Amino acid sequence: MPDPRDHLPLKPVDLQLLLVLADQDCHGYGLVQAIAERTDGLIQLEPGNLYRVIKRLLADGLVSESDRREAPDLDDERRRYYRLTTLGAQVLAAELRRLQSIVSSGSARAFARRWAV
Repeated sequence: MPDPRDHLPLKPVDLQLLLVLADQDCHGYGLVQAIAERTDGLIQLEPGNLYRVIKRLLADGLVSESDRREAPDLDDERRRYYRLTTLGAQVLAAELRRLQSIVSSGSARAFARRWAV
Protein backbone atom coordinates (compact mmCIF):
# COMPACT_ATOMS: atom_id res chain seq x y z
CA MET A 1 0.00 0.00 0.00
CA PRO A 2 1.32 3.47 -0.85
CA ASP A 3 2.56 5.68 1.95
CA PRO A 4 0.12 8.63 2.33
CA ARG A 5 3.04 10.88 3.30
CA ASP A 6 4.38 10.54 -0.25
CA HIS A 7 1.56 12.90 -1.32
CA LEU A 8 2.37 15.62 1.22
CA PRO A 9 2.20 18.53 1.40
CA LEU A 10 -1.08 18.92 -0.46
CA LYS A 11 -1.77 21.93 -2.64
CA PRO A 12 -4.47 24.16 -1.09
CA VAL A 13 -6.97 23.30 -3.82
CA ASP A 14 -6.32 19.56 -3.37
CA LEU A 15 -6.86 19.89 0.38
CA GLN A 16 -10.14 21.72 -0.14
CA LEU A 17 -11.38 19.22 -2.73
CA LEU A 18 -10.57 16.26 -0.49
CA LEU A 19 -12.29 17.97 2.45
CA VAL A 20 -15.48 18.38 0.41
CA LEU A 21 -15.36 14.73 -0.67
CA ALA A 22 -14.77 13.64 2.93
CA ASP A 23 -18.29 14.93 3.65
CA GLN A 24 -20.05 13.55 0.56
CA ASP A 25 -19.71 12.34 -3.00
CA CYS A 26 -19.96 15.34 -5.30
CA HIS A 27 -20.03 16.34 -8.97
CA GLY A 28 -17.76 18.96 -10.51
CA TYR A 29 -20.05 21.97 -10.22
CA GLY A 30 -20.88 21.02 -6.64
CA LEU A 31 -17.16 20.89 -5.85
CA VAL A 32 -16.64 24.37 -7.33
CA GLN A 33 -19.49 25.78 -5.23
CA ALA A 34 -18.46 24.02 -2.01
CA ILE A 35 -14.81 25.05 -2.30
CA ALA A 36 -15.72 28.69 -2.99
CA GLU A 37 -18.07 28.68 0.00
CA ARG A 38 -15.60 26.94 2.36
CA THR A 39 -12.83 29.39 1.45
CA ASP A 40 -14.98 32.54 1.47
CA GLY A 41 -14.24 32.93 -2.22
CA LEU A 42 -10.44 32.72 -1.89
CA ILE A 43 -10.38 29.63 -4.10
CA GLN A 44 -12.61 29.91 -7.15
CA LEU A 45 -12.02 27.18 -9.67
CA GLU A 46 -12.70 27.50 -13.36
CA PRO A 47 -13.96 24.26 -14.95
CA GLY A 48 -10.71 23.62 -16.84
CA ASN A 49 -8.65 23.96 -13.67
CA LEU A 50 -11.07 21.85 -11.66
CA TYR A 51 -10.94 18.97 -14.09
CA ARG A 52 -7.12 19.12 -14.28
CA VAL A 53 -7.05 18.79 -10.48
CA ILE A 54 -9.59 15.95 -10.55
CA LYS A 55 -7.66 14.16 -13.31
CA ARG A 56 -4.45 14.34 -11.22
CA LEU A 57 -6.19 13.16 -8.05
CA LEU A 58 -7.79 10.29 -9.99
CA ALA A 59 -4.37 9.29 -11.37
CA ASP A 60 -2.88 9.44 -7.85
CA GLY A 61 -5.67 7.22 -6.53
CA LEU A 62 -6.94 9.83 -4.04
CA VAL A 63 -10.39 10.10 -5.61
CA SER A 64 -12.45 7.88 -7.86
CA GLU A 65 -15.65 8.17 -9.82
CA SER A 66 -18.74 7.28 -7.83
CA ASP A 67 -21.93 5.58 -8.98
CA ARG A 68 -23.89 6.95 -6.03
CA ARG A 69 -26.25 9.85 -6.59
CA GLU A 70 -28.46 11.56 -4.04
CA ALA A 71 -31.55 11.60 -6.27
CA PRO A 72 -30.84 9.83 -9.57
CA ASP A 73 -34.26 10.66 -10.97
CA LEU A 74 -33.70 14.39 -10.40
CA ASP A 75 -30.08 14.53 -11.51
CA ASP A 76 -28.50 14.89 -14.93
CA GLU A 77 -27.22 11.41 -15.77
CA ARG A 78 -24.23 12.92 -17.60
CA ARG A 79 -22.82 14.34 -14.37
CA ARG A 80 -19.85 12.51 -12.99
CA TYR A 81 -19.67 12.18 -9.24
CA TYR A 82 -16.42 11.76 -7.35
CA ARG A 83 -15.65 10.17 -4.01
CA LEU A 84 -12.72 9.98 -1.64
CA THR A 85 -10.79 6.71 -1.81
CA THR A 86 -9.26 4.97 1.20
CA LEU A 87 -5.85 6.31 0.17
CA GLY A 88 -7.37 9.78 -0.27
CA ALA A 89 -8.79 9.63 3.26
CA GLN A 90 -5.40 8.55 4.63
CA VAL A 91 -3.63 11.35 2.77
CA LEU A 92 -6.18 13.90 3.98
CA ALA A 93 -5.79 12.71 7.58
CA ALA A 94 -1.98 12.87 7.30
CA GLU A 95 -2.13 16.39 5.85
CA LEU A 96 -4.48 17.58 8.58
CA ARG A 97 -2.14 16.15 11.24
CA ARG A 98 0.81 17.87 9.54
CA LEU A 99 -0.98 21.22 9.48
CA GLN A 100 -2.17 20.81 13.07
CA SER A 101 1.39 20.25 14.25
CA ILE A 102 2.45 23.45 12.49
CA VAL A 103 -0.27 25.68 13.88
CA SER A 104 -0.05 24.24 17.38
CA SER A 105 3.67 24.90 17.71
CA GLY A 106 4.66 27.48 20.29
CA SER A 107 6.17 29.85 17.75
CA ALA A 108 3.06 29.74 15.53
CA ARG A 109 0.76 30.44 18.48
CA ALA A 110 2.99 33.31 19.66
CA PHE A 111 3.09 34.80 16.17
CA ALA A 112 -0.70 34.54 15.81
CA ARG A 113 -1.24 36.29 19.16
CA ARG A 114 1.22 39.02 18.24
CA TRP A 115 -0.35 39.71 14.85
CA ALA A 116 -4.01 39.11 15.74
CA VAL A 117 -6.29 41.55 13.99
